[in-house]
Amino acid sequence: MPKRRIAIVIDSLAGGGAEKVMLTLANELVKQGHEPHLLVLFDHCEHHIENNIPVHFCFDKKKDKHLGSFWNTKRDARRLDCWIEALEQDIGKFELFISNLDKTNLLLSHSKVSPLYFVVHSSIEEPLKRTKKLGPIAYFKMLRAKMALNGKHLITVSEGIKEEIERVGRIVPASITTIYNPFEIEKIKQQSLEEVTGLPAGDFLIHVGRFAKPKRHDVLFKAIKQMEHDLPIVLLCNNAKKARKIAKKHGVLDRIILPGFQQNPYPWIKAAKLMVLSSDYEGLPTVLIESLVCNTPVVSTDCEHGPKEILTGDLAQFLVPRRDPQRLALKIDEALNHYPEIKQIDLLEKVDAHQVCLSYLDLIRQK
Repeated sequence: MPKRRIAIVIDSLAGGGAEKVMLTLANELVKQGHEPHLLVLFDHCEHHIENNIPVHFCFDKKKDKHLGSFWNTKRDARRLDCWIEALEQDIGKFELFISNLDKTNLLLSHSKVSPLYFVVHSSIEEPLKRTKKLGPIAYFKMLRAKMALNGKHLITVSEGIKEEIERVGRIVPASITTIYNPFEIEKIKQQSLEEVTGLPAGDFLIHVGRFAKPKRHDVLFKAIKQMEHDLPIVLLCNNAKKARKIAKKHGVLDRIILPGFQQNPYPWIKAAKLMVLSSDYEGLPTVLIESLVCNTPVVSTDCEHGPKEILTGDLAQFLVPRRDPQRLALKIDEALNHYPEIKQIDLLEKVDAHQVCLSYLDLIRQK
């Protein structure tokens, strides 16, 4: 296959799941002899980026803090187009644009770049329901970003998200296909064996994810309070102060360990007795797949999207209804007492980075 130049466009390179997924894709594209470029709206980076992946920052976070606002969207989209055009004059034309996250999606929905695909990393309906409670302005802002996907070529990271879009009909895409998130499975296994400082001496649970309402740390803390096993839980999250505050509110402050953001979380995941996911909604929760790759048992809420596509067969019994701390506590205790052998996971072949990369490259051939 000839060398392909691909633009991965995203809001920032903060420590979130979408950012990590796109960096994994970029790494695999390089491995396969292609030329990915990260086109990033704002200079905010918490991830390690390999030297062979070019990164280009477009806007100034201080000067452009109202980027994509209602009155300026088309103007800002033109600015982005001009910036991309200048970049292409310097490095050559991109053969594929992959758009990620709301702000980027909003701008690129008014862009002239092509071929352009929008990755839907999470549920569309669940965040809208939650934001509606915050008032009409917040709801309208999010609705604008979601409706920008109407009539566009979409990639969903799980079949559950694809089914939601087709069932609800709020968005009618030009096309829609599922390409699972890429995982460098052998690399994860190798990194999980690296030595790190700060690991607890005894058994512990682990939860990995930003401290945000959809992750439902409140449900997690209530469940911990009700467990029979008195294990501490490591929280790999981005807001230790808030985590402590909520943990104290639920009477489990003495049970949480907050080592801060970890560039390599896999030794922590591998050393844990159990991974717990308590979210209200997800897209394709990477931590569940990473945990199973590390041979770490998993208990998860049965979000509408993602977990049920990962925890299949004997592992499906460890899916718990959302927002039910008592059931979550019981299932955690059950998993700690006995967990089935983690054998070949059906989904791993579909999420292997090499295969996912080929699926993205196929988009170029289709145009």
